[in-house]
Amino acid sequence: MELRKPRIVIFASGSKEGGGSGFENMVNATRSGILNAEITAVISNHEHGGVRERAERLGINFIHFPLPRNAEKYQEIVGDADLICLSGWLKPVVGLDPKKTINIHPGPLPRFGGSGMYGHHVHEAVMEAYKRGEVTHSAVSMHFVTENYDEGPLFFEFPVEILPTDTSETLAKRVLAVEHQWQPVITQKVLSGEINWDKFVS
Repeated sequence: MELRKPRIVIFASGSKEGGGSGFENMVNATRSGILNAEITAVISNHEHGGVRERAERLGINFIHFPLPRNAEKYQEIVGDADLICLSGWLKPVVGLDPKKTINIHPGPLPRFGGSGMYGHHVHEAVMEAYKRGEVTHSAVSMHFVTENYDEGPLFFEFPVEILPTDTSETLAKRVLAVEHQWQPVITQKVLSGEINWDKFVS
């Protein structure tokens, strides 16, 4: 009898025009064997847009998550998922088990995290710090999710060197490539228990 694969749900905001590349990358990783899991649904706050388009093309259940997004609604929408992955989800998260909820962030934490620090805002802030001589690298970070933006225990950080010719846009592209490389690999380590909450929270 074949063992049931772990079930993942992904939260990805995307936009009305696009987004959702991280979600698609995760789906592809389940199909190539990098990630031994089943992605049962992707959830977006946009009823139409990039995430929905990708979900329909990939054959993944799409769920629109409108307001109110309270603890009860979050718990209802994730159901019996074994792991919850935030991949470009821009809304506050409440009511979910932080031990099985993880996020990927396109910059070093905690300095370039918190409310309002997402997407291009992160890359612009990193580049401004670079121009002031305060940093030499950006990073891709992954952490467990608590109810405060980007404050859960950090368990992965991969540095991304900032080049003298970089703009926030060119840096964003390189950071995204690193996200796509590492997100499925590190997510698999969480699923296997190699990375777990208890190792990072004493």
